[in-house]
Amino acid sequence: MAAETVKKKRKSIKKFFKEIKSELKKVIWPNREQLINNTVSVLLACFIIGAIIWIADWALLGIVTNTLAK
Repeated sequence: MAAETVKKKRKSIKKFFKEIKSELKKVIWPNREQLINNTVSVLLACFIIGAIIWIADWALLGIVTNTLAK
């Protein structure tokens, strides 16, 4: 029985990797220009969101500091 279980596991592992290979063939990989454009877009979005959070944090810190100082 144990040998049958091991064989079934091996078959399922092989099937799993075959399915991964099959799915990767379906992927449409971006070309260099698309990759650069997407990377710049993500970095710009991260910078803008980071700046918004930094400004909000700075403003709220000022409000809390002034409120507690009174």
